[in-house]
Amino acid sequence: MSERRLAVRVERWPLAGAFTISRGSKTEARVAVAEITQGAAVGRGECVPYARYGETVEGVVAAIEGLAGAVADGLDRDRLQAALPAGAARNAVDCALWDLEAKITGTPVWQRAGLAAPAPLTTAYTLSLDTPQAMASAARENGHRPLLKVKLGRDGVVERVHAIRQAAPAAALIVDANEAWTPALLGEVAPVLAESGVAMIEQPLPAGEDEALAGIERPVPVCADESCHDSATLAGLAGRYDLVNVKLDKTGGLTEALRLARAAEAAGFGVMVGCMIATSLAMAPATLVAARARFVDLDGPLILARDREPGIIYRGSTMEPPPRELWG
Repeated sequence: MSERRLAVRVERWPLAGAFTISRGSKTEARVAVAEITQGAAVGRGECVPYARYGETVEGVVAAIEGLAGAVADGLDRDRLQAALPAGAARNAVDCALWDLEAKITGTPVWQRAGLAAPAPLTTAYTLSLDTPQAMASAARENGHRPLLKVKLGRDGVVERVHAIRQAAPAAALIVDANEAWTPALLGEVAPVLAESGVAMIEQPLPAGEDEALAGIERPVPVCADESCHDSATLAGLAGRYDLVNVKLDKTGGLTEALRLARAAEAAGFGVMVGCMIATSLAMAPATLVAARARFVDLDGPLILARDREPGIIYRGSTMEPPPRELWG
């Protein structure tokens, strides 16, 4: 067997416009791509380092580069789980290893993982935080989409949701506060959001300060994002959350994402599958987890000015299965 070689590079992908959440705005996605080569086969994985979790692009690149010797010596996915903590760096390498195995064996990842064959998925489309008028305009332009995800801050929650609901009366709505709310604000707005048909509230309170959720009536189901990273964090969410958001950049790859999704279902949680803003290469492995999810939020490429070629084909909000040339 020829030796495996690991390489990593940083890419910049411009966004179609500024994207804003409660923590700030961005106009480009900086991603790290890990490539593992064995003979003529190349496996790839993409990740997005996230400052919220103490990650930097430079730190993630260094962590990936530090595995070069282990990869050359035959590091597999099982040993990778102990070699790096959950996070972006492990995600890129884990997905690259899955992809490489598929390329070498000719067996697609879904089959190697014992999953059903991929089918089209319906993804949410995210509305960036803006003025109520601007968000209503964006909702009107995308009112044909079946599911809209609304980014919110602490101010003007009800005003924004009402404006969006009027602009897109047929769309289902989920909202994401990105840790910006207080228990008092959640208790105040949740009944109003329920009346507006909001189907889910994502991470309303700061991670580590979400114990109040156990004592708050939840007329709208609440989903853990920043509070849920991998299966080890699941036990602490009981009684506080109704769903968990599985993101490969948090779990550290497809291997742990599948483990988390199964454990969450066994514990009675609903599953949401989410993403960072990234290209189709990052979405592709997440689609294998999304097949079992109640909510799918894999619209990262739709927020970019351009995507990889070949990439995942989006027909409106319907995602076709990723092409084998892309990943898996």
